[in-house]
Amino acid sequence: MKFAIETWATEYGSPMEIDALDPSATNVDVGVERDGDRWSAISPPASTEVPEKILFTDGVRRIDARVWIEDGDGQSRPGVCASYAAGAMSCDGKAKLTAAVVERGLFSAVREVEPITSRHTTYGVRRAEGDAPEQLWLAIQVRMAELEANIAAEEDVELVIVDGPLRGGQGTSNAVGYVKTHHVSYLEPEQTAIVTSLQPGQRSPVFRLMGRYSRFSWYLRLPGEIGHPWSGIVRCECSADMDEAAAIALADKVAAALPRFASHSHKDARAPQNLYPIAGLERELRRRLGDPALLYRDLKVAAATQI
Repeated sequence: MKFAIETWATEYGSPMEIDALDPSATNVDVGVERDGDRWSAISPPASTEVPEKILFTDGVRRIDARVWIEDGDGQSRPGVCASYAAGAMSCDGKAKLTAAVVERGLFSAVREVEPITSRHTTYGVRRAEGDAPEQLWLAIQVRMAELEANIAAEEDVELVIVDGPLRGGQGTSNAVGYVKTHHVSYLEPEQTAIVTSLQPGQRSPVFRLMGRYSRFSWYLRLPGEIGHPWSGIVRCECSADMDEAAAIALADKVAAALPRFASHSHKDARAPQNLYPIAGLERELRRRLGDPALLYRDLKVAAATQI
């Protein structure tokens, strides 16, 4: 019997969601850089210039408490008090935290909702589209993404690595979405076979994802142990507003730049995909979210003492 052990820690799920890896409904143009029947692994040219400074951005969020809010009809409806943060880590030979913003919000679809003020902080009103848990969670995600986009826009650097897929407002010419977990399959089996055959530092040809938010995309294998075909493979994406030649040049630049930031399994539970600058940024942002037990206790006291 042959088998491989996934180095990615089990508490984070899996970098490849096997049960959910169904074909994507997104229209895909695989012929941006090479025709589909001519796909092969690509190594960045030796002449590729790696940016002197790279900015890594990320965001974290946490639900501090679930609440029930009485609406104008006297009905109790759900909401969540959440803390969320976004920041940036600049790398130019050394890593430096250049931005970190923390916000707290009461996410609810109730029209009459008001801020909750506790001993140490205030949860401002943040609107959600509905009462369903996924709608409340999406509202948190949207606000966090807005923070990330604002921080990235303030930094004048050649390359910005955004942890996760690009969203509205993040599609600038220097921004690259960095996707660690694969939920769907965008490619046909012939092209997927090329992706899983990549060697460390190699990338797939650039392809185009077409939909409500179109973007160029490509796969990259990071250095590390290859235990199974998708080990160390990440998907990158950039705005489709760029011309094709610029997107291909950007893909080469990313392939040349990112491998040196790949983490190692003895230091990070999500190695090698969880890049060291992103891991460090996540730790600092989570620290700045504050003590969840303290915030929860404050919210319980505020609820018990309300008029």
